[in-house]
Amino acid sequence: MLRFMKNKILIPLLIIGALAAFFSFRYTYAGKHSSSQEKRKLVLETVMAAVQHDHFSPRSVDDTFSTRVYRKMFDYFDNGKIFFTKEDVNKLGAYEFKIDDEIKAVSLEFYDSFDAIYQRRIAEAEKYYQPILDKPFSYTVNERLQLDNKKDEYGSGEMGMKEKWRKVLKFHSLEKYVDLKDQQDKKLIDSPKIKTKTDAQFEAQAREDIKKTYQRFFKNIHKLKADDRYTTYINFIAEAEDPHTSYLPPVDKASFETMMSGSFFGIGAQLKEHPESGKITITAIVTGSPSWKQGELKAEDEIMKVAQGGNTPVDVTGFEINDVVKLIRGDKGTEVRLTIKKTDGTIKVIPILRDVVKLEETFARSAIIKSGEGKIGYIYLPEFYADFNHTSGRRCATDVYEEVRKLKSEGVNGIILDLRNNGGGSLGDVVEMSGIFVGKGPVVQVKNSNASVNILKSQITDTAIYSGPFAIMVNEGSASASEILAAAMQDYKRAIIVGAPTYGKGTVQKMVPLDEMLNPMTRIQLQNGPDSSDPTLGSLKLTMEKFYRVNGGSTQLKGVIPDIQLPDHLDYIDDEDLGERRNKSALPYDEIAPANIRPSNKITNVNELSLMSKSRVEGNQVFKLIEQTSVLRKKKLDDKSVTLNEKEYRKDQEELKALSKKIEEIQKKATTLDLISLAADKERINVDSVSINKNKEWLKNISKDIYIGETVNIVNDLSKSTMKVGLGTGY
Repeated sequence: MLRFMKNKILIPLLIIGALAAFFSFRYTYAGKHSSSQEKRKLVLETVMAAVQHDHFSPRSVDDTFSTRVYRKMFDYFDNGKIFFTKEDVNKLGAYEFKIDDEIKAVSLEFYDSFDAIYQRRIAEAEKYYQPILDKPFSYTVNERLQLDNKKDEYGSGEMGMKEKWRKVLKFHSLEKYVDLKDQQDKKLIDSPKIKTKTDAQFEAQAREDIKKTYQRFFKNIHKLKADDRYTTYINFIAEAEDPHTSYLPPVDKASFETMMSGSFFGIGAQLKEHPESGKITITAIVTGSPSWKQGELKAEDEIMKVAQGGNTPVDVTGFEINDVVKLIRGDKGTEVRLTIKKTDGTIKVIPILRDVVKLEETFARSAIIKSGEGKIGYIYLPEFYADFNHTSGRRCATDVYEEVRKLKSEGVNGIILDLRNNGGGSLGDVVEMSGIFVGKGPVVQVKNSNASVNILKSQITDTAIYSGPFAIMVNEGSASASEILAAAMQDYKRAIIVGAPTYGKGTVQKMVPLDEMLNPMTRIQLQNGPDSSDPTLGSLKLTMEKFYRVNGGSTQLKGVIPDIQLPDHLDYIDDEDLGERRNKSALPYDEIAPANIRPSNKITNVNELSLMSKSRVEGNQVFKLIEQTSVLRKKKLDDKSVTLNEKEYRKDQEELKALSKKIEEIQKKATTLDLISLAADKERINVDSVSINKNKEWLKNISKDIYIGETVNIVNDLSKSTMKVGLGTGY
């Protein structure tokens, strides 16, 4: 499992020079690496050595630490309490306060015991579901299924577990049963004479469909290899320090770097796995990629075999999609040969030379929103990407600079930067990007474990590149680098921050190659051991610093509070259940001395702008419905039990459907935004039909976004009030 994916809210920096501190602390493992078990112990030992030596604020490895790891294991591997029995939990409970002692002794006793029981219970559960689904369910009985892990209990013995599985399977079958009946009712409206099925037939079909679902479910569980499960355990130990410290085995580190750079060496074909048949098919070809240039590979083609140049092809039928991707990707300029079955049944070998593939959806892009007040520039930035491995690779600061330059040439009245759901990325790029809007000056303060503070300043230009009306959109998914930029612009009073409070991640992570901590003899033992095909330990994404706003406050836990808050579907959820606050191991909020800044072109009428926005929002029916949805969502979250009675189930669903239908009706009546692409982007967009259609779909989605619509109104208000386009030397 790529566990780093859920922790994308980070500021990754490859350590350059900082490893000097580690070189004096290279750890020597005394044992002989004769088995994967010994290598696992070495990983544990090295991870803990790195954490204790250079974490920003290493925790005591004590009973509290032990309990956190213990509970995370159960929450992750058996969140629904459908595998472990009460007896299992009682047995493993003996380790709850001993994991800290095992870590110090480099023992894997708890993990080995946990994994052995888990594997046994998986095998037993796999035998439960089919006999249960072979018998009809009655949906007239009044019973409920508890979905709240905190309120639910483990089943006792085999009978208790079978009963839990019966309820889980009945609930999923009920969902499917109701859906099948509703689909028939819809068809009858258009075709009254179609042959109808009975409730009994639908009930049987629902069980059969759920049986197939669980066949795939267990197939996926079996795909989780022993090393994957152990990586998860090591991650829970790392995350007990803080939510963003995590272990990345070699393959995950490579995927992480691809994610951050937005590019890789491959052929540019997007794949899809079909679990039922074991087939891997092409879903799309990336525009401008080697496959696109070669021209023969098409969507819907089935990949049968993969060969490295003239070598013997590997039959990939039944392979996991990640394993097929590994075979297809490779060094730039090398050849991969795909044996393809076309949709007409013909089989063909297609040779393709690997080259750089750029994932355009990762990169910044912009559009122009036409309003009655003039043109507003819109920049979408999905992440703060940077290609750390190539000096000429794409960087978001450079790309946003280019988007701003293009928008200025189009004569826009203001600019919106959309950072919603942007989980962060490159610290260096967010610092330089700030300079586009404020020129040279402090952007963020970084404090290390020694309590020394470094003020990072933008050096991109003496004065701002763009000095006109400016708004930044954020929400609860905006984190890390997004919070740095939003906070800096708020402290400089340079931009209006619009949306919902941000995630609250104020820590800095750096990538520590664990192999650098090993002495030469241990490295040689790894290279010559049973795992010599993969003789590396991987890396540790380690929290080594904490960042602070230029006003001295941290974004940690609190996040950035928007100047203008808009109704959000999470408004009524308890604060402790959102963002960084959800994790008990999160580092605390604190403050340091403010940095000396010289704001220019300040926005001075924030209260006035807020009142005007509030007036519009209060009269907007869609925003009112969003608020109602938030209240209903809170109610549903508070009561996580679900009914297994068809009538009661339908009653619950009707309330949600009625509200959803009302939102759809109002959105249809709502005025959509008028968007156009930039003249400078026309050549890139019109390169082929795929690119044209993707751009049309993107513009269509923006046009219906009510949050963007209100932000356009705010920028127009700003443009008409105290700040005019062209104010300041940078415009």
